Amino acid sequence: MILVTCAIIEKDGLVLVTQRSEKMALALKWEFPGGKVEEGESQEVCLLREIKEELNIDIKIVKPLKPNTHLYPTGKEIHLVPFICEYINGHLQLAEHADYKWLKREALLGLDWAEADIPIVQEYINM
Repeated sequence: MILVTCAIIEKDGLVLVTQRSEKMALALKWEFPGGKVEEGESQEVCLLREIKEELNIDIKIVKPLKPNTHLYPTGKEIHLVPFICEYINGHLQLAEHADYKWLKREALLGLDWAEADIPIVQEYINM
C-alpha cells in the first residue's frame, strides 16, 4: 500500500484542483494535489514539500479529513490522506500537471476525478 497525501487548498472561497498530465498514470484525471510520503517523513511535511515542488506555492495545513484507501484495477493500492489547507503565497507554476482550476465547492463534482479522490470530494462538498 502506498501512503499518499493531498491538499484541499482554499483561497478566496475557491478550491484548487489539478489535472494529471498525459504522461502520468490516470492521465488527465482531476485530483487534489499532493504526493507520496517518503520514508521517515510525516504526512504534513510530505504535503508541504510536494505542494512546493509541484506547484511552487506555500500553504498552511488547517485540518485533516477522513482518509480513503483505494485499490485500482492495476493492483495498485493507495491510502490517501487529505488535509484542508489555506493558500499562503507564491506564484502557481505547474511542474507535473497538465492544468489547474480554482473552483467553487459545488462545481467539483463536474470534473472527471481520479477514483481515490471521489470520496474525499464528496466529504468536502458535504462539510
